[in-house]
Amino acid sequence: MKRVFEFLKQIKENNNREWFATHKPEYDTIVKENKIFFDQIYSELQKHDSLQGIHIFRIYKDVRFSKDKSPYKTNLGAGYSRTKPMLRGGCYIQLEPNNSFVGGGFWAPNSQDLLRIRKEFEMDTTEIEKITSENTFVKYFGELKGEDGVKTAPKGFDKNHPAINLIKKKQFVVMRKFSDKEVLSDDFQKEVIVTFLAMRPFFDYMSEVLTTDLNGEPLF
Repeated sequence: MKRVFEFLKQIKENNNREWFATHKPEYDTIVKENKIFFDQIYSELQKHDSLQGIHIFRIYKDVRFSKDKSPYKTNLGAGYSRTKPMLRGGCYIQLEPNNSFVGGGFWAPNSQDLLRIRKEFEMDTTEIEKITSENTFVKYFGELKGEDGVKTAPKGFDKNHPAINLIKKKQFVVMRKFSDKEVLSDDFQKEVIVTFLAMRPFFDYMSEVLTTDLNGEPLF
C-alpha cells in the first residue's frame, strides 16, 4: 500500500501522458500486486457469500464528458457483485491518499427495482430501520446514504409519508472511510473483509425485497 500511495501521489502531481509513459513499468508492477490484494479479498468473501465477479477498474479516465481533461484517475479500485438474480448488491473498495473507503449497496438501481424498493418502504420500514440501527451497522457505516432522486416526493407517493426521506432516495448505499494510517496498517485487508461482511444483513434484506412482489411472492 505504501508504494501504491506514493505512485498515486506522483500521478496527481504529474497527470499527463508523457510522465505516465516513463513510469509505465512501475504502474504495471503496482497493478499486478494490487490484483493479488483484490483477488484475496474476493476469495475470502466467496467463503461467506456467492459472488459472480470482480471488476478491477482501470486508471485511464473517460474524459469525453468531463471538464477535467487529465487522463488518469488518482485512485485504484475494485468492485464485487453478488450472484444475480437472487442475490443483490455490490461492493466497492477505493484506494487513494486521503480518500480511501469501502462501500456497497445499490448505486444505480433500474427503474423497476427503484420502484419496488420505494413501494416496500411505503408499506413498512420496520426491517430497514432495524438493520440500520443495529450496533454493527452504526459502528461501520453510521447511516444509510445515497442521493435523493426528487426534492419532495416521487410521482405517486405522498410527500407527507413518515418514510419520505427513504422513499425520495434514488441510491441506497453504505460507506466506511479509512485514514491513510489505517490503509497502511498490517490488518487493513482484514478490516476490508470485515466491513464487507457487515453489509450482509442490508444486502440480504434488499435481495428479499427485489426478488418478491408486494405480497411477498417469489418472482424467480
